[in-house]
Amino acid sequence: MGERPKAFVTLKPEQRLTETELISFCRDRLAHFKCPVAVEFGPLPKTSTGKIQKYVLRDKAWAGLHKRIN
Repeated sequence: MGERPKAFVTLKPEQRLTETELISFCRDRLAHFKCPVAVEFGPLPKTSTGKIQKYVLRDKAWAGLHKRIN
């Protein structure tokens, strides 16, 4: 409750994609509440075993906000 999806995306070296293109792609294929409202492009933080460090992404997304809920 109170959270809105945000997509963190890493593109392959020669690929191009805009935030608008990704959101419209998701809206065509997913339920509206599952679609991201924002997209952030860049490398994803990973552990030594290759798993994505989700807590790092959450901390980055909520930095500077008083509460972790919208």
